[in-house]
Amino acid sequence: MAEFQGLGNPNPLAQYYRQPKIYIQLPSKGEFYPEGALDVSQDGNYAVFAMSAKDELMFKTPDALLNGQSTVEIIQSCIPAIKNAWQMPSIDVDAALIAIRIATYGDTMEVSSTCPSCKEEQDYGVNLTAWLTESSSFEYNPVINLGELVVHIQPYTYKEITQTSIKTFEQQRVFSIINDDNMSDEEKITKFGESFAKLTQMTVDVIAGCIKSIDTPQGTVTDKNLITEFVNNADKEVFQYISDHITNMKGNGDIKDIDVKCSSCENEYKMPITMDQSTFFGQGS
Repeated sequence: MAEFQGLGNPNPLAQYYRQPKIYIQLPSKGEFYPEGALDVSQDGNYAVFAMSAKDELMFKTPDALLNGQSTVEIIQSCIPAIKNAWQMPSIDVDAALIAIRIATYGDTMEVSSTCPSCKEEQDYGVNLTAWLTESSSFEYNPVINLGELVVHIQPYTYKEITQTSIKTFEQQRVFSIINDDNMSDEEKITKFGESFAKLTQMTVDVIAGCIKSIDTPQGTVTDKNLITEFVNNADKEVFQYISDHITNMKGNGDIKDIDVKCSSCENEYKMPITMDQSTFFGQGS
């Protein structure tokens, strides 16, 4: 029997490596990725592999979950066409993770829910494939018309979303100081005010970060500093209109609540599906 050695030779075990389980179409249709971040498919379909044992262990590492590193590594492992998941548009993240879960555990996910009427807890099966099919028809509208101005937007990258979430978490944690008996009331008010101001500015920065350019009668503005200055000084109605449009675009790509009926009292209600990765990938395994 022949004995195979390494030394640069092809691995005879390669034929037994994991193979694609499903193919998906990204909600972004492959747009908004910087050069080199996505190996663009000609037909719009992307191969999805099941998680390896190493991938599953990544979701059990709290620090890696918090800073997004585990999500990035798993997406790149299971959807090889995505070369840099940090730079993928945020509207693709949920779809990618759901596709990976389907490839790993199947298209049905059992979810527990407590009926708001009779308080009875029951299990329901969620068809994730149906949601993926719906998400593939999602249309991202990158243009906002504001009179003489035309605002061109783009989704936040996963890296930007993660950084903003961490900053928000840190600032919200500062709010706990109001329960610190070792701090004077004056110090509490000062610290609280500073944190609230930072959170408010972060909200503005998120909106400004989604604006790629603004067309004016005089020309097109692409400078990020000028765009941020505009967002900071725009009328409340203008800011709210842009904010609502960006929120709606993100919401259209999110996994939707599902309609369920309690078998005990027959109450019908909407059950939310959360994308908390530590629990989302802990179910069905």
